[in-house]
Amino acid sequence: MRDVRPPAMEAGMKELPALLASAPHRLLFFAGALAVLTSMAWWTLELVSLRFGLAGWPQPPVPPGWAHAVLTEYGMLPLFMFGFLLTVFPRWLGQPALPRARYVPVAGAVFGGYLLAHAGLLDAPWLLRAGLALMLAGYLLALATLGGVLRAARSRDRHALSCLAAFALGALGLAAFLAFLSGAPAACALLAVKLGTFGLLLPVYFTVSHRMIPFFSGNVAAGYVVRRPAWSLPLVWTLLLAHLLIDLGGEPAWLWVVDAPLALAFGWHALAWQPWKARRPGLLAVLHLAFAWLPLAFALYALQSLWLMATQQPVLGLAPLHVLTIGYFGSMLVAMVTRVTQGHSGRPLQMGAVPWLCFALLQGVLLLRVRAELGGDAYLWLVLAAAGWLLAFLPWVLRALWIYLTPRRDGKPG
Repeated sequence: MRDVRPPAMEAGMKELPALLASAPHRLLFFAGALAVLTSMAWWTLELVSLRFGLAGWPQPPVPPGWAHAVLTEYGMLPLFMFGFLLTVFPRWLGQPALPRARYVPVAGAVFGGYLLAHAGLLDAPWLLRAGLALMLAGYLLALATLGGVLRAARSRDRHALSCLAAFALGALGLAAFLAFLSGAPAACALLAVKLGTFGLLLPVYFTVSHRMIPFFSGNVAAGYVVRRPAWSLPLVWTLLLAHLLIDLGGEPAWLWVVDAPLALAFGWHALAWQPWKARRPGLLAVLHLAFAWLPLAFALYALQSLWLMATQQPVLGLAPLHVLTIGYFGSMLVAMVTRVTQGHSGRPLQMGAVPWLCFALLQGVLLLRVRAELGGDAYLWLVLAAAGWLLAFLPWVLRALWIYLTPRRDGKPG
């Protein structure tokens, strides 16, 4: 049948690849938005198969929980982090913007590997290995690119160094999981899962929060005092590395020794950043609301550890982890990506109905996920939480994809 598309549409379709590649955040946020649905669509189907049975549904070649953790920690969320950092690193360090040849290969390797790895979860171990290997190549390219910007600037910017250190640990975690897939002991897989949360995601998230929340607040809130204490990043890094060592050493009853100070440190920042001065606009308020989950998560970690020490009985299960991952990581993802997307598309810096809906529903998803740890039909609550994630994010993702596929409203490049 003859193609009846009008010439303007055909020209527009031809321009889409160049438009997507016009800025790191546009390309990688586009991939991340797709990954937000991909990761949880697979996980929802996997949970449905475990709870209700799903005839013919292929099982992953590794334990499902590990697969969910690794591809979320190293694929879904880092796509957004790479998009942000490849955009702002040069600005932080007073360097020119990166050319396409430096960030397009990173996006292609990380997202392409992520998709291959998800295909590998459908009982194709060789695809899973190939996908993770390609993702690791993307991490190494990103490290070389960001490290090159830092070297060119001859700077010891603490935020840049902190992010680079976290991605170096992320590359180590991916390599450890690849080793496990190639026959290494299961301890390598556990190392990868732990490093993904406490060595990669949390350091990057906190570092960006440390730099950007006071910056955004100071630009808007009247009488705001910007506080970025020099002791924060070294202290948090030290305590997180100690958490990893204690946890990997098999001594969870002693985690309170580092988790209680982490809860206090994060709580101090939540107050020092004066959220009562940042209630307007909503795009600023959600940054503070999202950060509030972080000290709560570590308070729960500390209580969990103390209870274990006192009674020798486990309590709370994975509730603290999901307060951290859904509460802090998920909520901050919506808050920060919405702000960057609005600002870098020439739109008003407003939260808007769709992001607010996503943010609000995500808080409900967190409650469902925590409920799954409190007894009863746990897998039913897990299915509801996973489906709730898809419901919460679908409108947000569709809106974001449209923005990334259309030019800036103000006519500027990027």
